[in-house]
Amino acid sequence: MPTNGLHQVLKIQFGLVNDADRYLTAESFGFKVNASAPSLKRKQMWVLEPDPGHGSAVLLRSSHLGRYLSAEEDGRVACEAERPGRDCRFLVLPQPDGRWVLRSEPHGRFFGGTEDRLSCFATAISAAELWTVHLAIHPQAHLLSVSRRRYVHLCPREDEMAADSNTPWGVDALITLIFQNRQYCLKSCDSRYLRSDGRLVWEPEASARYTLEFKAGKLAFKDCDGRYLAPAGPAGSLRAGRNTRPGKDELFDLEESHPQVVLLAANRRYVSVRQGVNVSANQDEELHHETFLMQIDGDTGKCTFYSSTGGYWTLVAHGGIQATATQVSANTMFEVEWRGRRVALKASNGRYVCMKKNGQLAAVSDFVGEDEEFILKLINRPILVLRGLDGFVCHRRGSNQLDTNRSVYDVFHLSFSDGAYQIRGGPRGGGGARGGGPPGAPADPPSPPGRGGGFWNTGSHGSVRSDGERPEDFLFEFRGRGRLAIRARGGKYLRGGASGLLRADADAPAGLALWEY
Repeated sequence: MPTNGLHQVLKIQFGLVNDADRYLTAESFGFKVNASAPSLKRKQMWVLEPDPGHGSAVLLRSSHLGRYLSAEEDGRVACEAERPGRDCRFLVLPQPDGRWVLRSEPHGRFFGGTEDRLSCFATAISAAELWTVHLAIHPQAHLLSVSRRRYVHLCPREDEMAADSNTPWGVDALITLIFQNRQYCLKSCDSRYLRSDGRLVWEPEASARYTLEFKAGKLAFKDCDGRYLAPAGPAGSLRAGRNTRPGKDELFDLEESHPQVVLLAANRRYVSVRQGVNVSANQDEELHHETFLMQIDGDTGKCTFYSSTGGYWTLVAHGGIQATATQVSANTMFEVEWRGRRVALKASNGRYVCMKKNGQLAAVSDFVGEDEEFILKLINRPILVLRGLDGFVCHRRGSNQLDTNRSVYDVFHLSFSDGAYQIRGGPRGGGGARGGGPPGAPADPPSPPGRGGGFWNTGSHGSVRSDGERPEDFLFEFRGRGRLAIRARGGKYLRGGASGLLRADADAPAGLALWEY
């Protein structure tokens, strides 16, 4: 399995939404807490931590402050503790509808309230003590079975999802978490939902929705009958078993999903490691040995390419490129130059990677010509969720415009043609007409013509809409770890802004023009 952090467990961050559709917020001033925020931003993010030696008690730490929520005996609450003490211990009591109740472990009282009137003094559970868990991580990831140490992926031939893969390789290993009616669905790369009996269905029906539970930093998925998803049998088929309490078999890790790409050289053949350690453009199909995991360094912007044979691309003698390195070093780092529909790669010797006459790649060129340009295609995002600095990209209600500051998200469909991508509208992923938003949120009005299936297109003054009848080309530039810049046909980059609308008017791929994907 790859080293150097290629497979990293995601730190589970989430927001807690009360019955009045407001998020639990930790304020810097006075370390006070309230439930006043209408959306999930930095101050509304929390991390659940186990409290070693205290059974099922957990700690709630503010991601923003790095401090712990506490409840005193008189019910007063704050987020001031730098180190967790007795008053910081809570018990999480999941409810049948997927919401949580938080009870002070030492004092036995329930936490709740509205606005700035929060306390932990209630002796009985009312609507004010119910909290909806809204994950704050990017919803597209890999799912790892803790007991089997195998990744979940779509098995089209068996028409199921199974935890039987040693590595999360290929598009089949992409899982998208869909927020529906205060619960979560597991969506496969072909846009189907996993039902608790193991079947894949096209609609997020009740038996395909799960309540999230956390245990020792791991996730468990409880179905509508109180049973938990687990891999079953030799094939690891994912379905709800008999257990009504989560054990090791029912626990999963979420791991970051790095981009997986194929490269097409000037000879119209795919770069591959099929015929040995030399990286060569000599294949007519994009299959397992033609897929490379691309990881971008957050500090330098340079990238590595990891092959299915278990080695990184590395610069060797005489400028050759081989997939033999087991560790990241200077020779495995490549600088990417974005050249419209093509890319050029510069190795650590300062020279560009080119395709030699025999198809082998070598970093021997001082200038970029046809043999130094490649088409780079992202293959493990057939469906796409975008999040910017202010929130997720989502259809504006009653409109074909796109918001960039929402707590909920839409899932868009991606297609590829000659170095460019086309983006098409898809079903709501984190809220909307099917009730996926925070509890009590109004449903979207009926969709206007073209909504949900139209292509993204740019209009006058940089506007971006999702009602195009014909596809429009956008260029993707991978600019950082998990960060993407999208360039429109006029040369401008897509960005969010104060208006909350998606626009194509940024001059540089930075700040509000970078998207987590």
